[in-house]
Amino acid sequence: MKKFTFICIAALLVFSLGFGVTYPRNETLYAGGGLWAPPSNWNPITPWAAVTGVVGLVYETLYNYDPLTDELIPWLAEEGKWVSANVYRLTLRKGLTWQDGKPLTAEDVKFTFELAKKITSIYYSTIWEWLDTIEVVDAQTLYFKFSNPRYHEWLYDLYQIPILPKHIWGRKTEEEVLSGANEYPVGSGPYSIQTYTQDRNVYVRNEDWWGTKLLGLKPAPKYIVYLRVLSNNVALGMLIKGELDISNFFLPGVPSLKRFYGIHTWFEGPPYMLSDNTAFLFLNTTKKPMDDPKFRRALAFAINPDEIVKKVFEQQVLPSNPLGFLPIKSWMKYYDEKVVEKYGFSYDPEKAAALLDEAGYKDVDGDGWREAPDGSEIKLTIIVPYGWTDWMESIKIIANAFKAIGLNVTAKFPDYSKYWEDLTAGKFDMAINNFGSQVSATVWTLYNWLFNPVTGEYMYNGNFGRYQNEELDELLRQLNSTPLEQEEKTQELLSKIEEIFLKEMPAIPLWYNGMWFQASESVWTNWPSEKNPYAYPVTWGGRWQIGGVMMLTKLKAK
Repeated sequence: MKKFTFICIAALLVFSLGFGVTYPRNETLYAGGGLWAPPSNWNPITPWAAVTGVVGLVYETLYNYDPLTDELIPWLAEEGKWVSANVYRLTLRKGLTWQDGKPLTAEDVKFTFELAKKITSIYYSTIWEWLDTIEVVDAQTLYFKFSNPRYHEWLYDLYQIPILPKHIWGRKTEEEVLSGANEYPVGSGPYSIQTYTQDRNVYVRNEDWWGTKLLGLKPAPKYIVYLRVLSNNVALGMLIKGELDISNFFLPGVPSLKRFYGIHTWFEGPPYMLSDNTAFLFLNTTKKPMDDPKFRRALAFAINPDEIVKKVFEQQVLPSNPLGFLPIKSWMKYYDEKVVEKYGFSYDPEKAAALLDEAGYKDVDGDGWREAPDGSEIKLTIIVPYGWTDWMESIKIIANAFKAIGLNVTAKFPDYSKYWEDLTAGKFDMAINNFGSQVSATVWTLYNWLFNPVTGEYMYNGNFGRYQNEELDELLRQLNSTPLEQEEKTQELLSKIEEIFLKEMPAIPLWYNGMWFQASESVWTNWPSEKNPYAYPVTWGGRWQIGGVMMLTKLKAK
């Protein structure tokens, strides 16, 4: 009787927690690390708000990208080629289908891009500033004709813009396109939405996925239950118990997790994690003394990223190089060692102090804090969101490093909404951010984010410090307009950009934020790793097409 009562209570608990349906464990992948609010948006036109997997699992891009090999992988597209300086020919695969069985053709691709011309507030509408026309030749072939081709930006777009079904989205109103929830979407991908609750989004495998027929790929899990886990500690417990198969959270204690619980990571030893993006300290160049490049450069010498990596991240990540270039082929091939040797920086608090002295920042009143050259007080703050414990501990270390050279700097932890408001509105002194520094096929994406031209009251897409430099703007424009095969010219332009960056120091690269990846092998095996690097192990929103989907096709159930 007691056993029966226990089972009944357990069943009620499962139901009350929102689980509802029990899925076969050896067919179900439980994932977490990319769902921070109850699922309510499946609109690929608003990818920043959509549930993770909407782009990649449901809607697909023309290409996928593998940052491990720096390879652009034909996906919906079979081939793409610049046939002249301003014309790009795209050929789709034959036999592509939408999840409702209708064919996916060149008309759908044309519709997807032209929708952003019709509705000018779509996030990729700016492409029509340099795209002139799209010509459909047949069901598989299109010609994109550009008025002013931006080669690096186009490369990025090829694996970022999700293709939409014209027969469905062509009937939507502008309001539905821009702000509709798009519940239970119909895409072309390997999964569709089965159901969702407050704490999860459940995907079910598309058994008629074109990729199985044309590429011989079939995702191993029939179901993906993507969980909303609001605490790293909760995620840690679930991973240990095998209730979470893959975690893309930052979790402390990874060495112990590996030793005592057999948790899988990319590397067997430090740094354990791949480098996915660079954390930068943005300096508000509209405020004194951050408007002075001499002051900014001095700050760079005062920070010890090695200390942060060891004390905060337990050596799960690596300190950044002076340019903030991720250790990936597509970026490092343009890392100019000579420029870095001449203008770079390293941890040297004595030099930081000497640079401040030389620039006139001295303690003239004897209170222990330096004043500006005009005698005014210097009192600054560094902000990161409350609850982001790794970043909170990091800026405590940075603030102490600045205090050690006589600068009155305090760490502050506003809630996320306040942090984002102040960051984008330029109402901060210093702030850490990494939202646009992730792996990509071209280092142009990093500099485009760091130096995005200041155009309005709010800066949502980078350059939070509002640094302005006309020469740099022109160099970035030239870089974007340089064909990718012209590597010598690309290097020439990037070397000049790198020199300006190091001389001006509008943002200071600190460490490489990890591609947080911990996996349980209690149900699923053959996870990717340094020794088996078949896929980038990411499940974050908008990132499935750079490895997550491929990972699903290689997993094995016990």
